[in-house]
Amino acid sequence: MWLYVVGFLGLYYLLRGYWERQVVSHLQEKYVFITGCGSGFGNLLARQLDVRGFKVLAACRSEQSATQLRSQTSERLETVIMDVTQTNSIVAATQWVKERVGDKGLWGLVNNAGTAVPTAPNEWLTKQDFVTILDVNLLGMIEVTLNLLSLVRKARGRVVNFSSIAGRVSLCGGGYSISKYGVEAFSDSLRRELYSFGVKVTVIEPGFFKTGMTCSKKVSKSILEVWDQACPEVKEAYGEEFLASQWR
Repeated sequence: MWLYVVGFLGLYYLLRGYWERQVVSHLQEKYVFITGCGSGFGNLLARQLDVRGFKVLAACRSEQSATQLRSQTSERLETVIMDVTQTNSIVAATQWVKERVGDKGLWGLVNNAGTAVPTAPNEWLTKQDFVTILDVNLLGMIEVTLNLLSLVRKARGRVVNFSSIAGRVSLCGGGYSISKYGVEAFSDSLRRELYSFGVKVTVIEPGFFKTGMTCSKKVSKSILEVWDQACPEVKEAYGEEFLASQWR
């Protein structure tokens, strides 16, 4: 009988200890920087973390979206205008973050900013069409991370990179899947490099969610624009019927 009691108590304290290690303490002292907060996942995460008491530093592309986000959150949340494709913008935002976090460092960096257009069959696209997506989803994410990594290391924090199931299986032509495969590779290498510093690196791989990025009207408009710029040979090979049946 006593063995059962001792065993039960031992299991209870093991589970309690495990649970306590999963709970984040002193939320009000922890800073989290999130990119792409104007809409979608970034906007939702910024609002949720604000409710939980974190000091959220939210990057938006426009003052309009930043103002709207501030109107929906507490005074703790602060916004900064940043374009992840522009080095000067990233450097300025990095300095802004440093002034706020001070010696505490950055407990969390969430790379969420992304775009999905232009997306179309690869043969329809130009090099610049690929660059447009890679600049945001991959190169911009890498540059933001490199600029803020010292602050994350100081706090022994975590980096959370938004990838996609399209970073595992190439579901479409264009730069989107390519960029997300790159996010996976960069995150894997970063995870190994930062392990000894106590920094965690996590990848989020969402499926298809209804956000501004996946708006059917926006995607359809982009596909038609790409089709219009395609060369006559490509248009002849694929034909209007293919366009109508697959992409409208």
